[in-house]
Amino acid sequence: MQLRDLIGGHPQVCGPELSLGEASRAMRAAGVGSLGVVRDGELVGIITERDILHAVAADADTGLATVSEWMSNPVHTFEADTSVDEAALHLLETDHRHMPVVVDGRLLSILSIRDVLAALVEPDRR
Repeated sequence: MQLRDLIGGHPQVCGPELSLGEASRAMRAAGVGSLGVVRDGELVGIITERDILHAVAADADTGLATVSEWMSNPVHTFEADTSVDEAALHLLETDHRHMPVVVDGRLLSILSIRDVLAALVEPDRR
């Protein structure tokens, strides 16, 4: 099974100048734990729940602090033909929880550790 088999819907994205408060509300509304950060159509980072938690713990003003100040960058991306097993190993080795999936540099989706775990445990579910 490849990562392309886990993709459904469109990726949730934001711009780098969005405030952390706005980003957290966007994540909550979409029911996701991360947003791809896009500038001029190019993926420049990823902002996650964990990034926002770090900002709050550092007393950042979530109304003023921007995504670009706290996003993970550079972001490690995965090609859609990456195997689920390979992706799972990467997650274990790096402690990442979100995986931007791209084709020809274009963001297709951001998969979560939960997506990968579900594919490993219940491969026929998709």
